[in-house]
Amino acid sequence: MHQRVRTARGRSVSSNRWLERQLNDPYVRRAKADNYRSRAAYKLLELDERFGLLKGVKAVVDLGIAPGGWSQVVSRRAPAAKVAGIDLLPTDPIDGVTILQMDFMDDDAPARLQEALGGAPDLILSDMAANTVGHARTDHLRTMGLVEAGLQFACQTLRPGGAFVAKVLAGGADSELVAQLKRHFATVKHAKPPAAARNRRNGMSSRRASRAAGRRCSRARVSTRGGFSPCR
Repeated sequence: MHQRVRTARGRSVSSNRWLERQLNDPYVRRAKADNYRSRAAYKLLELDERFGLLKGVKAVVDLGIAPGGWSQVVSRRAPAAKVAGIDLLPTDPIDGVTILQMDFMDDDAPARLQEALGGAPDLILSDMAANTVGHARTDHLRTMGLVEAGLQFACQTLRPGGAFVAKVLAGGADSELVAQLKRHFATVKHAKPPAAARNRRNGMSSRRASRAAGRRCSRARVSTRGGFSPCR
Protein backbone atom coordinates (compact mmCIF):
# COMPACT_ATOMS: atom_id res chain seq x y z
CA MET A 1 0.00 0.00 0.00
CA HIS A 2 1.45 3.33 -1.08
CA GLN A 3 1.91 5.77 1.80
CA ARG A 4 1.92 9.54 1.49
CA VAL A 5 3.61 12.13 3.68
CA ARG A 6 0.92 13.42 5.98
CA THR A 7 2.04 17.01 6.10
CA ALA A 8 4.33 19.11 3.94
CA ARG A 9 4.54 22.00 6.36
CA GLY A 10 8.04 23.48 6.52
CA ARG A 11 9.51 21.10 3.97
CA SER A 12 10.50 21.56 0.34
CA VAL A 13 8.97 19.58 -2.50
CA SER A 14 12.16 17.55 -2.91
CA SER A 15 12.22 16.75 0.81
CA ASN A 16 8.65 15.52 0.66
CA ARG A 17 9.45 13.33 -2.33
CA TRP A 18 12.45 11.84 -0.49
CA LEU A 19 10.32 11.11 2.57
CA GLU A 20 7.63 9.48 0.45
CA ARG A 21 10.23 7.27 -1.24
CA GLN A 22 11.56 6.27 2.17
CA LEU A 23 8.08 5.38 3.40
CA ASN A 24 7.46 3.16 0.38
CA ASP A 25 10.91 1.66 -0.16
CA PRO A 26 10.94 -2.09 0.60
CA TYR A 27 14.70 -1.99 1.23
CA VAL A 28 14.22 0.61 3.94
CA ARG A 29 11.69 -1.66 5.63
CA ARG A 30 14.01 -4.65 5.27
CA ALA A 31 16.90 -2.69 6.76
CA LYS A 32 14.84 -1.88 9.84
CA ALA A 33 13.74 -5.49 10.21
CA ASP A 34 17.28 -6.85 9.74
CA ASN A 35 18.83 -4.17 11.96
CA TYR A 36 20.96 -2.64 9.22
CA ARG A 37 21.68 1.07 9.44
CA SER A 38 20.88 1.79 5.81
CA ARG A 39 19.33 0.26 2.71
CA ALA A 40 22.81 0.42 1.15
CA ALA A 41 23.64 -2.78 3.04
CA TYR A 42 21.64 -4.72 0.45
CA LYS A 43 23.75 -3.36 -2.40
CA LEU A 44 26.80 -5.04 -0.89
CA LEU A 45 24.84 -8.18 0.02
CA GLU A 46 23.67 -8.51 -3.58
CA LEU A 47 27.17 -7.86 -4.97
CA ASP A 48 28.58 -10.46 -2.59
CA GLU A 49 26.01 -13.01 -3.73
CA ARG A 50 27.04 -12.35 -7.32
CA PHE A 51 30.81 -12.07 -6.97
CA GLY A 52 31.74 -13.66 -3.63
CA LEU A 53 33.54 -10.52 -2.55
CA LEU A 54 33.56 -11.38 1.15
CA LYS A 55 34.63 -14.99 0.81
CA GLY A 56 37.81 -15.50 2.79
CA VAL A 57 38.55 -11.79 3.37
CA LYS A 58 40.83 -11.02 6.29
CA ALA A 59 41.24 -7.23 6.18
CA VAL A 60 38.68 -4.74 4.86
CA VAL A 61 38.66 -0.95 4.43
CA ASP A 62 35.33 0.89 4.25
CA LEU A 63 35.77 4.33 2.67
CA GLY A 64 32.84 6.61 3.47
CA ILE A 65 31.63 4.27 6.20
CA ALA A 66 28.77 6.39 7.64
CA PRO A 67 26.22 5.30 8.70
CA GLY A 68 27.86 1.87 8.70
CA GLY A 69 25.63 -0.45 6.67
CA TRP A 70 28.43 -1.92 4.55
CA SER A 71 30.66 -2.60 7.55
CA GLN A 72 27.72 -4.29 9.28
CA VAL A 73 27.45 -6.65 6.31
CA VAL A 74 31.18 -7.41 6.44
CA SER A 75 31.15 -8.04 10.19
CA ARG A 76 28.22 -10.44 9.82
CA ARG A 77 29.43 -12.33 6.74
CA ALA A 78 33.14 -12.33 7.58
CA PRO A 79 33.27 -12.10 11.39
CA ALA A 80 36.95 -13.02 11.54
CA ALA A 81 37.99 -10.13 9.27
CA LYS A 82 39.54 -6.94 10.59
CA VAL A 83 37.60 -3.89 9.40
CA ALA A 84 38.63 -0.23 9.37
CA GLY A 85 36.32 2.55 8.18
CA ILE A 86 36.74 6.25 7.60
CA ASP A 87 34.33 9.15 7.16
CA LEU A 88 34.07 12.86 7.84
CA LEU A 89 30.72 12.20 9.49
CA PRO A 90 30.40 10.65 12.94
CA THR A 91 29.53 6.96 12.90
CA ASP A 92 28.14 4.99 15.83
CA PRO A 93 30.42 2.16 16.97
CA ILE A 94 30.19 -1.25 15.29
CA ASP A 95 31.56 -4.33 17.05
CA GLY A 96 34.87 -5.36 15.55
CA VAL A 97 35.20 -2.27 13.36
CA THR A 98 37.77 0.51 13.84
CA ILE A 99 36.22 3.82 12.81
CA LEU A 100 38.27 6.91 11.95
CA GLN A 101 36.42 10.23 11.80
CA MET A 102 38.63 12.13 9.41
CA ASP A 103 38.98 13.13 5.77
CA PHE A 104 40.18 10.30 3.53
CA MET A 105 42.01 12.95 1.47
CA ASP A 106 44.26 13.78 4.43
CA ASP A 107 47.84 12.74 3.77
CA ASP A 108 48.03 10.44 6.79
CA ALA A 109 44.66 8.72 6.23
CA PRO A 110 46.00 5.74 4.20
CA ALA A 111 48.64 4.96 6.80
CA ARG A 112 46.11 5.27 9.62
CA LEU A 113 43.81 2.78 7.90
CA GLN A 114 46.58 0.24 7.35
CA GLU A 115 47.73 0.72 10.93
CA ALA A 116 44.20 -0.04 12.14
CA LEU A 117 44.20 -3.26 10.11
CA GLY A 118 47.73 -4.23 11.03
CA GLY A 119 48.68 -4.55 7.37
CA ALA A 120 47.39 -4.39 3.82
CA PRO A 121 43.69 -4.93 2.99
CA ASP A 122 42.36 -7.61 0.67
CA LEU A 123 39.06 -5.75 0.15
CA ILE A 124 38.47 -2.01 -0.22
CA LEU A 125 34.90 -0.74 -0.29
CA SER A 126 34.11 2.83 -1.34
CA ASP A 127 30.67 4.36 -0.91
CA MET A 128 32.16 7.86 -0.97
CA ALA A 129 30.25 10.66 -2.70
CA ALA A 130 30.89 14.39 -2.62
CA ASN A 131 28.33 16.77 -1.16
CA THR A 132 26.19 17.97 -4.05
CA VAL A 133 26.08 21.63 -5.05
CA GLY A 134 23.20 21.31 -7.51
CA HIS A 135 25.32 21.57 -10.65
CA ALA A 136 25.31 18.16 -12.34
CA ARG A 137 28.73 18.40 -14.01
CA THR A 138 30.41 19.71 -10.86
CA ASP A 139 28.78 17.07 -8.67
CA HIS A 140 29.87 14.34 -11.08
CA LEU A 141 33.49 15.54 -11.21
CA ARG A 142 33.77 15.84 -7.43
CA THR A 143 32.43 12.36 -6.82
CA MET A 144 34.55 10.81 -9.56
CA GLY A 145 37.56 12.48 -7.95
CA LEU A 146 36.83 10.51 -4.80
CA VAL A 147 36.48 7.31 -6.83
CA GLU A 148 39.88 7.95 -8.38
CA ALA A 149 41.39 8.59 -4.94
CA GLY A 150 39.96 5.28 -3.75
CA LEU A 151 41.39 3.56 -6.83
CA GLN A 152 44.84 5.01 -6.18
CA PHE A 153 44.67 3.80 -2.58
CA ALA A 154 43.63 0.34 -3.81
CA CYS A 155 46.47 0.14 -6.30
CA GLN A 156 48.99 1.11 -3.62
CA THR A 157 47.74 -1.11 -0.81
CA LEU A 158 45.70 -4.13 -1.96
CA ARG A 159 47.09 -7.55 -1.28
CA PRO A 160 47.47 -10.00 -4.19
CA GLY A 161 44.00 -11.20 -5.14
CA GLY A 162 42.33 -8.28 -3.39
CA ALA A 163 39.16 -6.52 -4.53
CA PHE A 164 38.10 -2.90 -4.91
CA VAL A 165 34.40 -1.98 -4.88
CA ALA A 166 33.23 1.58 -5.54
CA LYS A 167 30.02 3.47 -6.20
CA VAL A 168 29.94 5.67 -9.27
CA LEU A 169 27.28 8.00 -10.59
CA ALA A 170 24.85 6.91 -13.27
CA GLY A 171 26.93 8.76 -15.86
CA GLY A 172 29.31 5.87 -15.43
CA ALA A 173 33.02 5.52 -15.34
CA ASP A 174 34.36 8.00 -17.88
CA SER A 175 37.05 7.03 -20.40
CA GLU A 176 39.93 8.38 -18.30
CA LEU A 177 38.87 6.37 -15.26
CA VAL A 178 38.36 3.24 -17.34
CA ALA A 179 41.85 3.72 -18.78
CA GLN A 180 43.27 3.91 -15.27
CA LEU A 181 41.43 0.74 -14.32
CA LYS A 182 42.75 -1.14 -17.31
CA ARG A 183 46.30 -0.17 -16.40
CA HIS A 184 45.95 -1.81 -13.01
CA PHE A 185 43.26 -4.44 -13.51
CA ALA A 186 42.96 -7.19 -16.08
CA THR A 187 39.18 -6.97 -16.44
CA VAL A 188 36.55 -4.33 -15.71
CA LYS A 189 32.89 -5.26 -15.44
CA HIS A 190 29.74 -3.26 -14.78
CA ALA A 191 26.98 -4.28 -12.39
CA LYS A 192 24.05 -2.55 -10.75
CA PRO A 193 22.48 -4.55 -7.93
CA PRO A 194 18.67 -4.44 -7.55
CA ALA A 195 19.02 -2.46 -4.31
CA ALA A 196 20.54 0.39 -6.30
CA ALA A 197 17.72 0.53 -8.86
CA ARG A 198 15.69 3.15 -7.01
CA ASN A 199 18.24 5.90 -7.51
CA ARG A 200 19.27 6.33 -11.13
CA ARG A 201 22.20 8.53 -10.16
CA ASN A 202 24.04 5.71 -8.47
CA GLY A 203 25.82 2.68 -9.74
CA MET A 204 28.10 0.19 -8.09
CA SER A 205 31.54 -0.83 -9.07
CA SER A 206 33.67 -3.72 -7.93
CA ARG A 207 37.07 -4.78 -9.05
CA ARG A 208 39.10 -7.84 -8.28
CA ALA A 209 42.88 -7.69 -8.39
CA SER A 210 45.76 -10.14 -8.35
CA ARG A 211 49.49 -9.60 -8.54
CA ALA A 212 52.11 -11.79 -10.15
CA ALA A 213 55.88 -11.46 -10.54
CA GLY A 214 55.90 -8.24 -8.53
CA ARG A 215 53.43 -6.44 -10.78
CA ARG A 216 49.76 -5.84 -10.19
CA CYS A 217 47.50 -7.35 -12.76
CA SER A 218 43.92 -7.93 -11.92
CA ARG A 219 40.42 -8.91 -12.54
CA ALA A 220 38.03 -6.13 -11.86
CA ARG A 221 34.36 -5.46 -11.76
CA VAL A 222 32.85 -2.04 -12.13
CA SER A 223 29.25 -1.08 -11.96
CA THR A 224 27.89 2.10 -13.48
CA ARG A 225 24.72 2.33 -15.53
CA GLY A 226 23.28 -0.98 -14.54
CA GLY A 227 24.57 -3.22 -17.27
CA PHE A 228 26.98 -6.08 -16.64
CA SER A 229 29.63 -6.38 -19.31
CA PRO A 230 33.34 -7.15 -19.27
CA CYS A 231 35.51 -4.51 -20.83
CA ARG A 232 37.53 -7.32 -22.32
